[in-house]
Amino acid sequence: MPLELTLRKAAEEVERGDLASVLRARQRLVGLVTSYPDRLDLRERLADVYRLLGDAAQAGRWSYLSEVRDEAEVAAFERAYRTPLARLEAMNWTSGETGTPTATARDRLVALQNAANDQLRAELSVADDRDSSWRTNVLVLVGLVIVLLCFVVGAVTLVMWAYRWFAG
Repeated sequence: MPLELTLRKAAEEVERGDLASVLRARQRLVGLVTSYPDRLDLRERLADVYRLLGDAAQAGRWSYLSEVRDEAEVAAFERAYRTPLARLEAMNWTSGETGTPTATARDRLVALQNAANDQLRAELSVADDRDSSWRTNVLVLVGLVIVLLCFVVGAVTLVMWAYRWFAG
């Protein structure tokens, strides 16, 4: 279905106001945002539908890059998606910072990307500290030796069993 026709149908369903119609409008808009992830107007319409449904976290998610947004909804989104990386993934933004249509959206997206990068650096730093421990390396080595011994003992046992079978 073409974009304009889908938008018109979604608007009609929202105007009807009953729950089933609003839910259908939400599904149409989710499909459009998936197809056109860099269209802020579609994200704002989806946020409006989530406001009708009383879902502040999702309204904050889809209005996060908007010029005007409700900070209570943004806070609900940030509580629902606790880490910057989770928020960035939830945004479903595919165009990168160069594809953002407004300076405000670009600034917010860059700030979120920087926070996600900081989170990843911190997680990698902790992982590096744990992985470089000599105790961990010794345990891995002991585990490999045990596995190798089990393999050798199993192979010798199999050879002995096969010898007895064919010889006996």
